[in-house]
Amino acid sequence: MKKKIAFILGIRPDIIRAALIMKYLRAAKDVQVIFIWSGQHYSDNLKGIFFRELHMPKPDYELGCQGETDAEISSQLIGKLYPLLEKIKPDAVAFLGDTNTTTGCIAVAQLNIPLIHVEGCWHSYDWRMPEEKFRTLIDHLSDVIYTYEEEYKQRGVAEGLNPKNIVVVGNPIVDVLNEFYFKRKKSIEKKATRSFFAKRNIEEGKYYLMTCHRRENVHIKNSFLSIMKLVEQAPQPVYFPASYRTQKVMQQMAKNGELQIPKNLIITDPVGYEEILILMTHAIAVFTDSGTMVEETCVLNIPTVQMRKATERPEVYDAGGCVKFDPDQIKKYPPKVIFKKLDAITGKHWAHSLGDGKSSKRIADDIIERLRTNKLRGHLYKDNHLPIERSLLEDGIVV
Repeated sequence: MKKKIAFILGIRPDIIRAALIMKYLRAAKDVQVIFIWSGQHYSDNLKGIFFRELHMPKPDYELGCQGETDAEISSQLIGKLYPLLEKIKPDAVAFLGDTNTTTGCIAVAQLNIPLIHVEGCWHSYDWRMPEEKFRTLIDHLSDVIYTYEEEYKQRGVAEGLNPKNIVVVGNPIVDVLNEFYFKRKKSIEKKATRSFFAKRNIEEGKYYLMTCHRRENVHIKNSFLSIMKLVEQAPQPVYFPASYRTQKVMQQMAKNGELQIPKNLIITDPVGYEEILILMTHAIAVFTDSGTMVEETCVLNIPTVQMRKATERPEVYDAGGCVKFDPDQIKKYPPKVIFKKLDAITGKHWAHSLGDGKSSKRIADDIIERLRTNKLRGHLYKDNHLPIERSLLEDGIVV
């Protein structure tokens, strides 16, 4: 009988990172991959176009978990996932990332199914981020954790995770760009015509690309206004494919008289993967709070302003192609200084340390081997590296 693994995803960055991992898993004749979509992202330009462009099969199950709050989405997901997993009885369940979708790990743990977390053991240490809470939760419930850097593994060990559970694999974003950009660069570039840019009211090489969606940026008024001040001082137009939630916040702020949208800001709906690659690679630079995009720009050698107080991806700063802008501290990071720093790295080339292009296969091969040999159950805290003194146990103190 085939071994069954359920792979549960929910947002477009999940699709990007998981595309090749799932491809390699499906290539194993003795493994059945069951693809479950949480529904966190639900419109075609947030999921459907990514399935098509990244050659992902349609999900076997779509849970349709939507809501206005994290609690709504998470509670629906746990409630719907539990009976589905009871029905399909997978040998293991895998999640990727740190979004609302990963809270489904609670249902997996309740059913005592081996749990795999791809993209574990990293932290921004900005506790305002819901992702920071979610990644802590799933890491401490997981039997197997795939992390991208040895440094990340050591962070996980420092917070009490068993090092036997953690496998360092490199970052799959490098593999994805090799497969879906560099191998197809000629065909993608053919679409970057003068009319492509004219339809978007921008000129090739004479605009900035921006994405901004994080709650700590969008839902904290002063932070968002700081980002708008950065946009205002951009010497060229800023093209902004905005999430629907961000658009809604902007509309409400403008209605309340709290926001005057900069004249050089071009707002549009979210776009597909090929389109965003064209926009990235032909921009002067990128402004973003996206974790995935800041890695992509690092690999693609595109100057970037990371609009974050803290990041779980310090390698992008180490590479020398990224400038920090903390929207909470605009006096410390004034826009004029940001643009001066951005100009200093524009046109330069840097080396990145994100991965060797083999991470996706490395992850898939390890999962397949564990499925075949029934070595999916981790040693959660048994034989851990942290000693627990007998006296503390007798006193009833939890270490």
